[in-house]
Amino acid sequence: MWSTIFTNFSKYKFILIACLIIIGYLMPYYLLGENTHIRVHDNLDSNIVWYKILAESGNIFSMPYTEFPNVINGLPRSSLPSGFDAMVWLYVLFGPFTAYVINQTIMRFVAFFGMYLLLKTTIIPQVKSSWISVGVALAFSMLPFWPSGALSIAGLPLALHIFLTIRKHGTGAPKPYWVILFLFPFFSSFILTFVFFLSLIGILWLVDWIRTKHINLPFFLAISLMSLLYLIKNYLVIYSMFINSGFTSHRDELNLGHKDLQGTFQLFLDNFMEGHTHDMDFHQWIIFPVVGLALLVAAYYKLKPKWLVGYLFVNGLLSLIYAFWYWEGMRVVKDNFMVANTFNFSRIHFLHPLFWYLCFALALAILYKYVKFGKWLAALLIVLQCTLLFQLNEENKYEEIGTPTFKEFYSTELFQEIEEYIGKDQSDYRVVSVAMHPTIAQYNGFYTLDTYNTSYPLSYKKKFRKIIAPELEENKKLENYYDTWGSRAYMFVSEIGKHYLFSKNSERVIDHLDINTKALENLGGDYIFSALPIKNHKEIGLTFEKSFESASSPWKIYLYKVKLHSVGVLLPVKLR
Repeated sequence: MWSTIFTNFSKYKFILIACLIIIGYLMPYYLLGENTHIRVHDNLDSNIVWYKILAESGNIFSMPYTEFPNVINGLPRSSLPSGFDAMVWLYVLFGPFTAYVINQTIMRFVAFFGMYLLLKTTIIPQVKSSWISVGVALAFSMLPFWPSGALSIAGLPLALHIFLTIRKHGTGAPKPYWVILFLFPFFSSFILTFVFFLSLIGILWLVDWIRTKHINLPFFLAISLMSLLYLIKNYLVIYSMFINSGFTSHRDELNLGHKDLQGTFQLFLDNFMEGHTHDMDFHQWIIFPVVGLALLVAAYYKLKPKWLVGYLFVNGLLSLIYAFWYWEGMRVVKDNFMVANTFNFSRIHFLHPLFWYLCFALALAILYKYVKFGKWLAALLIVLQCTLLFQLNEENKYEEIGTPTFKEFYSTELFQEIEEYIGKDQSDYRVVSVAMHPTIAQYNGFYTLDTYNTSYPLSYKKKFRKIIAPELEENKKLENYYDTWGSRAYMFVSEIGKHYLFSKNSERVIDHLDINTKALENLGGDYIFSALPIKNHKEIGLTFEKSFESASSPWKIYLYKVKLHSVGVLLPVKLR
């Protein structure tokens, strides 16, 4: 028995060590629980609350025109995730934080084993020792994947491995591969990455057909069936686009992309060298120089590393597409074709992590084979990249930055106290948040007039704009931010800009909040939650009720009541 154990350990020792490191990477979530520091941007401030609202609504499979009254007086069902999204059901079964941790765990191990299989069987099969494949896969698995993307990026290597296996072996491909392939749509986003990934796989099938005159039916069926499942999953989007949207989305008036050629070129360089906040791959410090060194070695030995050059070219092309999507010349296309304006084709850059780590593996394989002490150099480079990424786990990164923990961010006990003070059913009044993210109030069950959603009625955006119009007029950056994008329908304050995290220790004060209180009242606004004191609250028809703070919360919430209708405040009128 012991000899069998020893044999298996020797055979899989690198994989076992990598799995232990991944477990160590995940440990803060399991040990600290809700006291873990996690990402705020496009996470705590949005997606987590969207899943929670939907999971608790009882309307997961309701029709697209169903409205959720707790957001903007009626957020359309189609503005929230699909009922076929596996993340929704994790939130139904386990609650927000546990669902978040399960998702993180799935992402890490799928990323590791997917990349390992892809490298070992297809990319560098000539490297007999498995440790390069394991090392690169380990590094890939520790990337700061956008959490709500689930397997949208983390699962790309596994999806590619399965498609290439089916392409090669047809019906002889392992049966579990077909099952995994058809589970992918429920754990990933078609709009984010797989629309581009499947397009590339489709082009590969087409090139094969033209080149070999052979259809390769299993390969074609795999692509088609996966695409069909994505369409079924996104039935809300399909219904809204082609049958009855029920409302005009604010996305119809997106007006992004006004960079000149110089700005576009700079955006290309920035994206090529540093990536994007949603697909950070941290290739600039180690991987990029290693790729350059490998190309020099290849040139010296007169090698033709066509795949390394090819993947590097693809990375450049992805950044070029991303940059030119924001070039002012593209406005002609966007202004004449609605889909070009409402759908963000620049997201093709989300494929970057996959191709950069394929480059990393190929570069290491060249150094391993052709450089003196190349084995040790490759091992050192893997250790350096893995060490860099391990240190950037969410707890380390966001604790150092100083953002709140999951528990602190939502501060449920503090907002329970506010709810009890108001003393009415939360559905009987509406609130807005100043100097803080409105999703904090939403998470705690309050009905908000402000929000952050990727799609909501354009008519509401215009109504809400009336409230913040004076503030937008004072800050052209905020005005441009709201008018050209507008997914954040926030109570913007020109004094503080796009800053929404002010702790109870902050000495900031809002000296002059310039809002249209009458418009707020007309929209149904009853209370304002503010993370900062509003000095001129009386002048704009607000009554200060009470401030709330606790030892366990980083916030101090100032509660103001909209009293315009009862006190008859005469607001100053600005001459235009």
